[in-house]
Amino acid sequence: MKILGIDPGTGILGFGVIGIDARGKLQLVDAGVIRTPVNQPDSDRLFTIYDELKQIIQETKPQVMAVEKLFFAQNVTTAMSVSQARGVVLLLGKQHDLELHEYTPLQIKQAVTGYGKADKKQVQEMVRVILGLGAVPKPDDAADALAAAICCSMSRKASA
Repeated sequence: MKILGIDPGTGILGFGVIGIDARGKLQLVDAGVIRTPVNQPDSDRLFTIYDELKQIIQETKPQVMAVEKLFFAQNVTTAMSVSQARGVVLLLGKQHDLELHEYTPLQIKQAVTGYGKADKKQVQEMVRVILGLGAVPKPDDAADALAAAICCSMSRKASA
């Protein structure tokens, strides 16, 4: 089974695909970011996200998608922009018949580190350890997406 994790964003959208073998061991399949230029119209940026994420889904063939839920306290403009990107992501998940799951940042941190208020560095280090990587995945958005995928794998295991 493969799980695609998404750290939504309009300027930088992180993605991470993990595989789960028959023994339940997690492994990195692919990770990276989709970048869009700041000076482009929103419609162009959203189309780039749609087009590139569609290609990633077609190449990696996940069965499950885990998307980080939005949590914004101050910047409404950023929240609106990221919400649009999340809409594109969720649409692609439905179009590819993926099992969709959404997790708050607190849920992801809790699942990956055991502590819901862990900082970014702690989460990234645990992603590295859990996936048996030599270095923390870069950039941060890719590591955050992998954390969402790991959270989903743990949540599925707990409910099975």
